[in-house]
Amino acid sequence: MVKRIWFRGLMSRTIGAVALLAALAACGGDSPARPSVSTPGAAAAAVPAEPAPTPTRPASSVTQTAAEEMPTQTPLTVMALEPAFPVLSHSRMVDMAYPEDGSDRLYVALQPGRIVSFPNDPGAESSEVFLDIRDRVSAEGEEEGLLGLAFDPEYTANGYFYVYYSASRPRRSVVSRFSSNADDRSADPGSELALLEVPQPFSNHNGGQIVFGPDGYLYVGLGDGGSGGDPHGNGQSVDTLLGSILRIDVSAADSGRAYSVPDDNPFVGREDARPEIWAYGLRNPWRFSFDRATGDLWAADVGQNRFEEVDVIRPGLNYGWNVMEGAHCFRAQDCDRTSLETPVAEYGREDGCSVTGGYVYRGSLLPSLYGAYIYGDYCSGRVWALRYDGEAVTEHVRIADSVSRISSFAEDRAGELYVLSFDGNIYRFVQP
Repeated sequence: MVKRIWFRGLMSRTIGAVALLAALAACGGDSPARPSVSTPGAAAAAVPAEPAPTPTRPASSVTQTAAEEMPTQTPLTVMALEPAFPVLSHSRMVDMAYPEDGSDRLYVALQPGRIVSFPNDPGAESSEVFLDIRDRVSAEGEEEGLLGLAFDPEYTANGYFYVYYSASRPRRSVVSRFSSNADDRSADPGSELALLEVPQPFSNHNGGQIVFGPDGYLYVGLGDGGSGGDPHGNGQSVDTLLGSILRIDVSAADSGRAYSVPDDNPFVGREDARPEIWAYGLRNPWRFSFDRATGDLWAADVGQNRFEEVDVIRPGLNYGWNVMEGAHCFRAQDCDRTSLETPVAEYGREDGCSVTGGYVYRGSLLPSLYGAYIYGDYCSGRVWALRYDGEAVTEHVRIADSVSRISSFAEDRAGELYVLSFDGNIYRFVQP
């Protein structure tokens, strides 16, 4: 009998202003595959922060016709969660993706260094090993390992896919390209082409998300380098790749260079900045995604020991770490927030300890969630949905409350959402 996990406890809703967000803390110790969790500090209610200057926003990728065809939004409601693939179980799942190849297979990245695949079918009985690179992936730290997976937009033609993993001696994060075999059911470990290697001073705060944007460029999330409190000041520096989301062009990787930098990246031409940077001031972005309807980039950033945050990422903006944690000054009673972007939402220790970013739901099976950004907390298992009108949160509801150790969210080709858990299961949302 398929097990269902129901929301328990009171549903909370915040309308208008800044809402609650998951809390992912890391002062010094490590938590599994996630930013490390410190002893919780005093909980504080989320409050609006002083507004930062509004940047020039890139044009939305959604056309007027497409916008007019979007379903009418209905109020957010509580959801149930049930295993999406009841027979399958995988240890330490950290990411799930799919190629645009018509196969309707899902690919899951396992932190120790393997990728497995299986049909997108609730009756799937087994998975196949697609790639095994455990021989080069370092899992010495709890937050290290194989952390990200992305398929090339032209995968059907070129067979390329990309991974983000931790390596040792010296400790570093690696973004590499691999090639699938002719059968498309396995990949060649010997086909690796390392595109980017970033030295890591500590074992935590590795980030690890890699995603192709609607513009065809590869976006890469990097944490601040680890330890606690950002001792090297990487978050507020644009001359290091750490503490940032990068935007690079990997389409010319065969022409004598690993990647190029798009001309319209915000720091191109600045001698004091790395041109790969798209946005900075991040502590440990643990999962980001593009809204497939609007092109907006949503990211969850892990907090130190008080607040977790959700951001809408815009080019060139500074998201505050380590001057701010969430919408609050980090070390001082007062701080200069003039040039800092405040989060869309945040929450404190009373609601969890580690935020996991999700997706804006654009599927068809759950109309009450349409257009809402879904995210959760690794420790408490709480899952929230919020709607954002570009200026403020207009609706915010806790929609589930029972899956612990939420390591990642994922979506399939149809836009349906999944929850990956370190309990070994992949869950899906269902209407009670």
